[in-house]
Amino acid sequence: MSTVNSLGKSSIWRRLSIWLFIRPRTVLLMLLIPPLLWMGIVYLGSLFNLLAYSVFGLDEFSGQIVKELTFRNFIDLFRLSNLDVIFRTTIMATLVTIACALIAFPIAYYMAKYTSGKTRALFYLGVMLPLWSSYLVRVYAWKLILAKEGVIGWIFHSLGIEFVLEAILSLPLVGGSSLSFSRMGTFIVLVYIWLPFMILPIQAAIERIPKSLLEASSDLGAKPKQTFRKIIFPLAIPGIAAGSIFTFSLTLGDYIIPGIIGNSTMYIGQVVYMQQGMAGNIPFAAAFSLVPILIIAVYLALAKRLGAFDAL
Repeated sequence: MSTVNSLGKSSIWRRLSIWLFIRPRTVLLMLLIPPLLWMGIVYLGSLFNLLAYSVFGLDEFSGQIVKELTFRNFIDLFRLSNLDVIFRTTIMATLVTIACALIAFPIAYYMAKYTSGKTRALFYLGVMLPLWSSYLVRVYAWKLILAKEGVIGWIFHSLGIEFVLEAILSLPLVGGSSLSFSRMGTFIVLVYIWLPFMILPIQAAIERIPKSLLEASSDLGAKPKQTFRKIIFPLAIPGIAAGSIFTFSLTLGDYIIPGIIGNSTMYIGQVVYMQQGMAGNIPFAAAFSLVPILIIAVYLALAKRLGAFDAL
């Protein structure tokens, strides 16, 4: 009897496996249903909820949310103070992305072309090691490094060139009482925190360049500079674009670093945090949260044209 049952079960499993084998699209759909449900309910659901709250109002006397359709929150976004925050945050994200690309490219190029085996593993370890420590620990460590009595101030003082640091801090748009209380300090820490996310995509893009192209370029008489300018760099652009997606979007939404490093200059993330937490103005915070989403959507469209998604 048990033998008959086991044969029956094996027959059912065999038929099921055959049925699934001849229907690969059905198998793919079954595998995609759980993550699609998660994305549809949690991610898209939260976005629709955000959009819904952005068109609600706030009673100024009671502080309660008034669930009536209004576009006042979006009109308030065009106030000069709010436009200044949006412009400042976008500029900072752009500068951080450019700086990360300039620093990351030579590192990624060396990793892809001149390392292998244990040496490449050490480079990977060096790039990814900061990501293994706490985000807040790294930020507060940089606050100590950038402080007036920190390592950087001590180096300038020891070399007798503290006047250079003072000249930098005296600049109206980037300076402050110390590097830890300046926009330059915010910029430095943002570049450090997000640099690994730029190095790895560029390294992967350069590593994919076929050696036959470089050999053909050499055989045709091209100098190393010409090979780099006409072959390596154009083929590395998708990796740069892919890395820029991470650095730009992460900088655009960061509110912790500007709150710890820098002066009282406000950025989008801080405004959203303060409006939602301290002021309790959730509708305006929701409307302001849509700004970086729109900016990133435009940025992704531009990055797609550069082939960024091919390098991810």
